[in-house]
Amino acid sequence: MASTYTATHPEPVKEAPPPEMRAPAEKPLSGLFGLGDVVLRFLLSASALVAVILLVTSNQTKLIPIPAPPYLISRTAKFTQAPALIYFIAAISVAGFYGVISTLISLYALLRPGSFPRVLSHFVIFDVLLLGIVAAAVGAAGAIGYTGLKGNSHVQWAKICNVYDYFCRNISASISVALFGSIVLTLLILLSVYALSKRIPKQIH
Repeated sequence: MASTYTATHPEPVKEAPPPEMRAPAEKPLSGLFGLGDVVLRFLLSASALVAVILLVTSNQTKLIPIPAPPYLISRTAKFTQAPALIYFIAAISVAGFYGVISTLISLYALLRPGSFPRVLSHFVIFDVLLLGIVAAAVGAAGAIGYTGLKGNSHVQWAKICNVYDYFCRNISASISVALFGSIVLTLLILLSVYALSKRIPKQIH
């Protein structure tokens, strides 16, 4: 009886789910996304290094006229005399160190495609935090640079860039390079978010 029942009433065959209901296969993110991530992180570390070098080498000594003997005194303009510039160089140094470490990690993840999405998910958090730090540093240094260039007649702050021209040129160049680094960080965040969004399964209604 059992064999007859099996023959006349076969077990129903499970049908395969339609294509739109199947889980999409994982797409590798190690192609152009990975290469772009490595290049941008290298540019971040390089721009931070250049910005730090420009700021550290900005010291300039000039003879300033005074109304009493000896009528000329030597004065040196240094970035360490402005707390905003000290914060600026600290923030950019952190960005450069982070750029070197993240470049090596991203390059390692590029050689192991399975680990790349996980690395991106961690990078995007630190990239956002670092972008806030660098943007604040660029804004603070830019305010000091503008005051040195134009002065402030309302509070009787004299401009100094007409005297310390080399110092001001280096400061402005350093801020410009750091601003480029913040743009690179923005591109890194957009790249990471876009790359991770490609892994979200799309539902077909």
